[in-house]
Formats: sequence, structure tokens, C-alpha cells
Amino acid sequence: MEKVRAKKHLGQHFLNDKSIAEKIVGSLSLKHKYKRVLEVGPGMGVLTQFLILDQDFVSHVVEVDRESIAYLKKNYGAKLEDRIIEGDFLRLRLETIFSENFAVIGNFPYNISSQIFFKILEYRDYIPEAVGMVQKEVAERLAAKHGNKTYGILSVLIQAFYNIEYLFTVHEHVFIPPPKVKSGVIRLTRNDRDKLPCDEKFFFMLVKQSFSTRRKTLRNCLKGLNLPAEMMQETLFDKRAEQLSVNDFIELATRIEKIRNT
Repeated sequence: MEKVRAKKHLGQHFLNDKSIAEKIVGSLSLKHKYKRVLEVGPGMGVLTQFLILDQDFVSHVVEVDRESIAYLKKNYGAKLEDRIIEGDFLRLRLETIFSENFAVIGNFPYNISSQIFFKILEYRDYIPEAVGMVQKEVAERLAAKHGNKTYGILSVLIQAFYNIEYLFTVHEHVFIPPPKVKSGVIRLTRNDRDKLPCDEKFFFMLVKQSFSTRRKTLRNCLKGLNLPAEMMQETLFDKRAEQLSVNDFIELATRIEKIRNT
């Protein structure tokens, strides 16, 4: 692969190790559930070269950087044909591109990785699986379980609809230019929860409000919701947000909604 400068405004560091790239592509595990894969931010195509070899699916790529697009067209255009999408993944209306399930994969730019996962969450009914390389601490936060200090808003909201596995760590020296931190590769696989038993927007708001001040108890964080005094005296509200599981948050949101609707 050519040595290239990472575009700092994109927050991207280009992977320069083919064995790791092949391992990331090999982490797609649910190929029977989709026929297409969308690579986000392919850059110089280090993952792309392995994706296009896989006969189990058809590869698409989406890239916003013009230099990278030119490189992809020159080197992979014959294989990808019209499946090089020039644009911002975060702005795409994916339902206009895919009429069936598809997977998402990529070496995600650090500065928008959380937004990418929220985009995947938005299209969860289309995306049964996603494999991404992100900053190690973001990967750990996504995969964290309750009771862990890295468990937070992103953990709860994504885990409500996806099972998350931390697969492996990638060290700094395999990137151009080397980042100052390690990276982690994670896999998201859709769980069995079709929809929440409560309003989704309220659930999202409740989770964000609960983590608004991590050191405070739920009683303090949620006092603005004006919940019944007897409910606020429950031992549940003595806990901090990081002590509640995803199911705990769903049950709490459902209970509060029922109270408000009576």
C-alpha cells in the first residue's frame, strides 16, 4: 500500500498491516444474514482488497476524501464498479442504497466513531452485524458491562439492540501515521430485541440524564423528572447509573412511562 498522509481533519490513521486487515475482514461472522457489506472510510483500500475477494457478499465502500476516492477508483474500480459511494456516511440515507440487509465494516475515524455507531443503531433493522476498529478506550466502553467504570451512555444505548464483543487490540506502529493510542476491534451482532417496551426517545433521554453526573445517585440525577416521592425512596435510586444493567434501564423507563400515563 502506498504511504499516505492521514487527513487530520478526518481523524483517520491508515492501517498498513495486511495481516491485521485480513483478520478484521475475517471477523465478519454472520454472512448468511446478508449479501452486501458496506465499508466506511476505506482510505487506500487495505481492508477493501480482502473484502472484494470474499465470494459470500458484494462489497460497497463509502469515502468522503477525494484523494482516497481517486486511489480507490484507479486500483479497485474494476472490481467495485459503481459501488464506490462518494459522500459522508453520517449523511447517507442508507435505505435508498440497500433494499436488503447489509453489514458495516471499517477502520473508523476516531473523531466520528461514536456517531458512526449511532448511525448503525438508527439502521439496526438493516444491519445484523458490524465490525469496526476504533480507539481502544471507545471499543472498551462499547463492550463494557454494568459495574465497570468505562460503562456509560454509549454502552447502554448500543447494547440495548446489539451484542458487543471486544475482539483484539491493534498497536500504534501498524498505522500511517502512528496514533498516540492503541486501537481495538469490536463486533456488533443484532440481538433479539425488536423494539423497546417503552418510548425509545424517552429511554435515550433517561439513560443520558442518569449518566449526567456519574458520581451522583439516580435520585440526584433524575430529580428533574418529578417522579413520585415513594418511587424515589426505592433502593434502586441509591445506585449510580453505572451500576444498572441495560435491562434495568429498560425496566425503569417502562415503569416511569406507565406512571406518567396513568
